Amino acid sequence: MNTINWSDWRVSPQHPLDLSDIPTLPGAHTEAEKQQWPARMAELAEQLNRLQAMLYASKTRALLLVLQGMDTSGKDGCIRSVFAHISPLGVRAEAFGVPQELEYRHDFLWRIHAKTPALGEMVIFNRSHYEDVLVPIVQNTLEHSMCEERHQHIRHFESLLHDSGVAVVKCYLHISKQEQKKRLQARLDDPLKHWKVQASDFEDRRHWRAYMHAYENAMQATSTDAAPWYVVPADSKPYRDLLVAELLVHTLQSMSLVMPSPKLDLTHFKMK
Repeated sequence: MNTINWSDWRVSPQHPLDLSDIPTLPGAHTEAEKQQWPARMAELAEQLNRLQAMLYASKTRALLLVLQGMDTSGKDGCIRSVFAHISPLGVRAEAFGVPQELEYRHDFLWRIHAKTPALGEMVIFNRSHYEDVLVPIVQNTLEHSMCEERHQHIRHFESLLHDSGVAVVKCYLHISKQEQKKRLQARLDDPLKHWKVQASDFEDRRHWRAYMHAYENAMQATSTDAAPWYVVPADSKPYRDLLVAELLVHTLQSMSLVMPSPKLDLTHFKMK
């Protein structure tokens, strides 16, 4: 891929966000360029593995990747593809569903904070604290004034993570309603994917525009220098995964990670 201008994909809090203006497919690419994507993905996997090893060894920084998107946008698939060749040491994925009773009795960030990465770790959130400013708004169970307060709490929370050495990268996997229809039908047609089908998938689809509006408000309100949002075209699975991998490598490289010095004087040791 050519050098990526991340500002093209980054959400700016200074400009209104309209997801309908942002393509869900990558720009024009020749077949020759598309054929290079697997090789580039392999290069990125090697770089990501090396950088993650440095992150884990140095334990001076951490990385949190937040993946959000409508059902079938590819959160699970993206995790499998991007992290397929990464050492499991210091890497974990956390999925957030409907809050349980104990979680409901705490503030909405309580269950989230416990899952954030320690220094040396890379953590992927499959859904996240943003569900608490999306679903309740669409379902009209949260006042808009309270939602704005939650946006403020999120900004402070992510600023705290940033100040503690955690790089926060947030990706909205941008899928079209037409592509979602195809993927939902594929789940219905494949018995091995029936376990993924939920009634909420079809109910949420009926409220597509409301969810787009909630996402637009949430991303614009919480895209900061400390924790930027990126809109990733997700109708093409290979391009989606490639862009996320590029972003992760770019973020880790910007940390200027170095391997720690050995704790022992290795000149005293000789193999016999």
